[in-house]
Amino acid sequence: MRCRVTASAFFGLAALLQPCFAVPAPASKTRKKTAHVHSTRKRAASRASSRSRARKYGKAPAPTYRAPVTTAEMRSSTLVELQDVMRRGGGQSAIENEGALVPFFYQLYSAHSERKPVHILQFGDSHTASDDWANAMRNVLQSRFGDGGPGFTDPGRPYRGYRNFRAPSGNSDGWHTDGTVSSPGDGRAGLGGISLTTARPGENVWIQGSGEQLELYFLQQPGGGQLTFLVDSHVESAISTEGPFGPLCFRYTPQPGWHTFEVRTVSSDPVRLLGWVLENDAGVTYETLGINGAQADLLNTWDESVFAAQVSRRDPALIVFAYGTNEALSPRFSTAKYRATFSEALARLRRASPTTSILVVGPPDCWLNIRGSLIAFPHLDEVIDIQRQVAAEQRYAFWDWRQRMGGEGSKRRWVTAGMAQGDYVHFTSLGYQLVGNTLCADLLDLYNLFVSARNQAENDRSSENSERPQGGLQK
Repeated sequence: MRCRVTASAFFGLAALLQPCFAVPAPASKTRKKTAHVHSTRKRAASRASSRSRARKYGKAPAPTYRAPVTTAEMRSSTLVELQDVMRRGGGQSAIENEGALVPFFYQLYSAHSERKPVHILQFGDSHTASDDWANAMRNVLQSRFGDGGPGFTDPGRPYRGYRNFRAPSGNSDGWHTDGTVSSPGDGRAGLGGISLTTARPGENVWIQGSGEQLELYFLQQPGGGQLTFLVDSHVESAISTEGPFGPLCFRYTPQPGWHTFEVRTVSSDPVRLLGWVLENDAGVTYETLGINGAQADLLNTWDESVFAAQVSRRDPALIVFAYGTNEALSPRFSTAKYRATFSEALARLRRASPTTSILVVGPPDCWLNIRGSLIAFPHLDEVIDIQRQVAAEQRYAFWDWRQRMGGEGSKRRWVTAGMAQGDYVHFTSLGYQLVGNTLCADLLDLYNLFVSARNQAENDRSSENSERPQGGLQK
């Protein structure tokens, strides 16, 4: 859905500055189903294999395409077409329920003059975890509104492929990761659902970067162990993690410049680390909280008191909630269950941070690539419809990623252009950067309308004041 945004609409929003504004959810659209019939035996056999795979996921054969055979010329021309698709014109917004973003825009507007930080948290699956998409938005927002530093990062390198472009990190081999899909743990995790635990002396976790403030989040627990805190290999402090269960924070003010911050265990008493924060006193942080293979309901398994305390400490201006790809392929997908669990996940975010703007990002166009035959993810339409409806019901903004990238079947164009991978699910680094830059541009278009409306309101008030008669006796 494309929603036309006018300055007058944002004038009302800027005047009221309410955290939530409802916009009715659009009626769901029935997907047009197409099929390509092939005459040769080879293609018939491939189609039979596709049907078998589709039945595995509990759905009749979905729309099927043949994977394109690309050439350099095709890639070049398709890239031009793709970039044209991602350009938006005509003053229309690709973000639905845009009024829900007014509190976020207000914080961006006032942050510079008041020298306050603006924290943005992005929760999601592997699309988020790669940090390519998030880093593109981080770069644009920090260049315009100030560099707040890396912000929150998971402790160490908790799983293979983890990265944060702003803050390299790592750990020794004696740590156990909880919070991934294969090892969910007990839910007492860091802000992004991840924790590192050890009961061995001499194990270390480190992070590199620069910032005006450093924080270490850890779990205080009965019998918790001691940590030695080091900066550039020099011992600075001792940290105790012993006490009643609950998240705690160690805070340190470093000297200017690039440093290596490290903690080492002292004994065999258990220690659980939840994450680092490295930030400046002002500017934007864009914090990546992704887990490979995650679904939105994973958030419902996290200890709510531990999670809420960390969200409250970060005090985010905006939360980006980007799930749906893995749910759309799940053989156990249930419309009613997904609606309930997705609603509860968003409700937990709202309970943790009542005034934060929330932007729900739907999943992208995704296909199963089976021996060159492309079959649509069986529940993608349902996932997008439910996310759109729940976002409207709970008064959150919504960005339809699939529609914005070109609609159903558009992933073929992205693969041909070299902007998506051959699995027809994930994007290349350049593709994720294009996604991030596009979403950021959509947000900033609305922000510019907000600023224009606010400035107009201030000018109108100034004019009214100047036209009023001055006090005093009239002859």
